[in-house]
Order: sequence, then structure tokens, then C-alpha cells
Amino acid sequence: MILARVIGTVVTTISHPDLKNRRLLTVQPLQWEGEPEEAYFLALDNTHAGVGDTVIVNQEGNGNRQALQNPGGCINSVIVAIVDSVFID
Repeated sequence: MILARVIGTVVTTISHPDLKNRRLLTVQPLQWEGEPEEAYFLALDNTHAGVGDTVIVNQEGNGNRQALQNPGGCINSVIVAIVDSVFID
């Protein structure tokens, strides 16, 4: 699971059948202050997240197939939650 911020959307005209009628979003993993930023990547939206939202992204194949209810799916990254707040003690 990765804590990330949605930074953009992706528009496609032709896509794999597993991506049909689903939104692709660009996400940037969040880092501790002072650490270098990680590269952004694409994630399939399963939560109706929007640009600027903090989200949890699952990058485990079987968990993604279960979240999407697609046993044969080939999905690498899925947004599984929108985060309301983060508290670090």
C-alpha cells in the first residue's frame, strides 16, 4: 500500500478490456519532508478520487483483482481508498 496524492488524469481512446469504463489517474507517492520525490505512476480509480486527493494505492495483483471483482484482471495499481486525514505522532 502506498500513500499518494492524485496529480492528474489520463484520457485514452483505446484501452485494454480490463480498463474499459474505468478512470486512470496519475498519482505521486508522498514522502517525508526532505526526502527526494518518487516518480509518479498511473493507477486505476476505484473510489471516485479527484486531483488533489490523498489516496491509498494497492500495488498487489491479487488484491487488485479482488477489489475490482475481476479474477482474471491484469491491473498493477488500484486506488482503494481516499484519505480524510493523516496523523503522525
